[in-house]
Amino acid sequence: MSKAGKGGSDKLQQKSPAEFFAENKNIAGFDNPGKCLYTTVRELVENALDSAESISVLPLVEITIEEVSRARLNTLRGLGDHARVDEQLYHDYESEDARKKRLAKEAKEKQRLEKLAATKGEAAAAAAAADAARKAADGKKAGPARGTLFYKVTVKDNGCGMSHADIPNMLGRVLSGTKYGVKQTRGKFGLGAKMALIWSKMTTGLPFSISSALRKQDFRSQYELDIDIHKNAPNVHSAAKLPNADGWHGACLSLTIEGNWSSYRAKLLKYLRQIAVITPYAQFSFQYIAEDPKSSLKLTFRRRTDVMPPPPKITKHHPSSVDLELVKRLITETKATSLSAFLTREFDQVSKALSGRLIGELRSGGVNASTDPKQLSSQQVVRLHQLLHEVRFADPSGSHLSPAGEYNLRLGVMKELQPELIATHAGDVRVFEGHAFIVEAAVSLGGRELRPGINVYRFANRIPLLFEGGSDVITRTATKRINWGSYKINQSSDRVGVFVSIVSTKIPFKGAGKEYIGDDVEEMVSAVKAAIQQCCAQLRVRGSRWNSCLIAGSSWGNVEEMVGAVKATIQQCCAQLREMAVAVKAAIQQCCAQLRVSRSLRHHCLNAGSLWGCVEMVSAVKAAIQQCCAQLRVKIAKALALREQQQRRRNLTKYIPDAAGAIFTVLAAMAGSDPRGPKRRRLQDSSNLLQQVARKEVVQATLEKKLAEHVERIDTDMALEFQVAQGLAGGAAKQQLWLAPLCDKTHYGPELHANACVVRLLH
Repeated sequence: MSKAGKGGSDKLQQKSPAEFFAENKNIAGFDNPGKCLYTTVRELVENALDSAESISVLPLVEITIEEVSRARLNTLRGLGDHARVDEQLYHDYESEDARKKRLAKEAKEKQRLEKLAATKGEAAAAAAAADAARKAADGKKAGPARGTLFYKVTVKDNGCGMSHADIPNMLGRVLSGTKYGVKQTRGKFGLGAKMALIWSKMTTGLPFSISSALRKQDFRSQYELDIDIHKNAPNVHSAAKLPNADGWHGACLSLTIEGNWSSYRAKLLKYLRQIAVITPYAQFSFQYIAEDPKSSLKLTFRRRTDVMPPPPKITKHHPSSVDLELVKRLITETKATSLSAFLTREFDQVSKALSGRLIGELRSGGVNASTDPKQLSSQQVVRLHQLLHEVRFADPSGSHLSPAGEYNLRLGVMKELQPELIATHAGDVRVFEGHAFIVEAAVSLGGRELRPGINVYRFANRIPLLFEGGSDVITRTATKRINWGSYKINQSSDRVGVFVSIVSTKIPFKGAGKEYIGDDVEEMVSAVKAAIQQCCAQLRVRGSRWNSCLIAGSSWGNVEEMVGAVKATIQQCCAQLREMAVAVKAAIQQCCAQLRVSRSLRHHCLNAGSLWGCVEMVSAVKAAIQQCCAQLRVKIAKALALREQQQRRRNLTKYIPDAAGAIFTVLAAMAGSDPRGPKRRRLQDSSNLLQQVARKEVVQATLEKKLAEHVERIDTDMALEFQVAQGLAGGAAKQQLWLAPLCDKTHYGPELHANACVVRLLH
C-alpha cells in the first residue's frame, strides 16, 4: 500500500511483523553473534520444556552445537571454490607496507623474547610467547571477518510434538502460536524460535529442518522450510511423512546460524546450569562439537526428582487489569448474549450476584442484565471500563500459577551447588495490577562455584535471567535491603547464594530485551524481601545449631588434645622414673657388693625397685582420665541425638495437616464417584475406608490424629534403635534371654521387676 506525499516522492509503506523484528532484532535479544547463539539455544530449550510439561512427561532435552567451517557452509549453500581475481578487494589482503610493519613487529618481539629468556629463563619467555599468540588470535577474531563463525544448533525433546498440517504456520509465521491468553508462560514476546529462524535466514540463508511426531502417531513429520520475511509466511522447501517405528514423540529442530561460541561459552553453560537448578525434574544433555576434537565438550545435567509442578492454567482477565481496548475486544469475541453472562464468563472474581450489582450501577444509561453486550454504545463501554477500575474486586486466587515449589528449588540448588546449609521459602499469592504472582526463594551458604559475597540467581516464570542484573528488583533487594549481619551472615566473606523465582501471568520486565524485573513495583519489592528474610531466619537457627555442633566437636578435640598431652607427660615421667630406678638400683647393688652387708639389709635396699609402683599410679591416672573422656563423649552424642530427634519430630509434625488434607481430598473424591476399573473395585471390596469417608466416619481430623500417632511411634522406634545402637557400640554387656512356655515341666524363680516388664528366670 502506498500513497504519494506532497512532493510526490514520499510513500506510505507497511511492514510485516517478521520484517519489523528482522530490522529490530535486538528487541528479542539478538544483539550480536554471540548473544544470538545464546538466545537461539535458550528459545529452543524453553520450547522443549514447555512441550514436555504440557503432557506431564519428564523432560529429556538434547542440545548439540556443531562448528561449521566456511568451506562446509559453502558446500551446504551449493557454492564452489572461486579463484580471486582482485586480491586487494578482500579483508585479508596484506599490502607491502603492512607486510613490512608486520615483519618489523615480529623481529622486535623476537628480540624481546630472547632478552627475557636471557634474564628470567626459558619458562618466562615461553609464557610471554603464548600470551602474545593468544592476543594475536583474539585480534584476528575481533576483526571484520566475523562471518567465519557458524554453528549448527540442534535441540531434540520428548514433548507433545506438532501436527503435520500446523508445522509451517507454527514455525514460519511470526506472532502465531498457542501461548496467547492470560497464562503463565516462559516466553516474553510470543516469538519462540521464530526469531532464531529469521536470524538463520539473514546470516546463512539455509532453511531449517524440523522432525516431529505426536503421541501414538505412526509417522514422523519431516519439513525443511524458512520464513518469507517480507510476507511473514512460511516457505516450505520439502515436506514428508516418514515411518515412526519406535513410537517416538516430540520435536527435533536443527538450524545453522552465525554465532560466537568463545565469547558466550560461559553464559551458555551458566544458563544450562541455572535451568537445571529451577527444573531438577528435567535432564539436559549438552554437546559441543568443534573442528578440533580437543576443544569439544560434553555435559549432562541429570534428573534429580520425578516430581513435576502442575502445568499452568489459562485464567480469565481480572477486572482491574483490563484496558478499554481489551474490553471492546472481549465484547466483540464473546458468545454471551446478555451483559450478566458476559461479566461472569469473561472476568475473574465476578459472581452472578456481583454482576447484578455492577449492572445496577449502569442502569442510569439504559442498561439491564439482559442487554446484549454487542449492543452497548461507545459511551456505555467506556462507562463499563471505568466501573471495572473503580469497584473493589477480590484478588485472584493464584491457583492458575505453576511455581517450581520449595521441594524442587531445594533439590535443584543442592544438585548443582552442593551447599553446606540451605533454606527455602514459598511466599503467599500476591497481586500486582490485577495479576497474581508468587515469589519463591532459597538462600544457601557455602558450596561450589560461589564467590565470597552475595551471589544472586534470578528466575522469572521458571527461566534464568542472566543479563542486566544490577537494576533488577531481586539483586537490589538482596544487596541493599537485607541486613545480613542481623542473621549472623557476613555478606563480604561468606559465600552466600540467593535464589529467587517469580511466577506470574504478567512479569513487569524493563528494558528493550526484557532481561530484568523493575525495581519500582512496591508489591514485588515487599514480596521478594519477605521471602529472602524468611530464608535468612531459618539459616540463623540452623547456623546456630551448626555452630553448636562445631563447638562441641572442637571441645571434644580440645579434650582429646589435653588427654594426649597428659599421656605424653606421664609417659615422659615414667621413662625418667624408670631410668632413676635403674640407676639407684645399680648404685645400691655396687655399694652392697663392696660393703658385703647382710642379706636382710641387701634385700631391703634392693626393694628400691618398688619405685616401679609410680608407674602403676600413672597408669591409673591415665585410665581415670580416659573414663571421664568416654563419659563426656557419650553425653555429647546423646545431647546431639536428642536435639536431632526434636527437630525431626517438628519437621514431620509440620507437614501432617497438609498431608492429611491432601489424602482426605483424594479419598473424598474417590468416595463421591462410581468405581471404575478393576483396581478400584478390588480396593472397595477389600476395604471399607471409602464407605467410612462417605458416611463421614473418617474425616480429615481422623487422618491427622492417625498420622500424628504414626509419627510418634516411628520417632520412638528410631530413638530406641539409636539407644540400642549406642549401647552396642559402647560395649554394653549383652546377655541372651530365652522364653519358654508356662507348663508343669518348667519351674521359674521369683519375679524380677523393671520399669518396662516383669521377668521370671527359668531354673
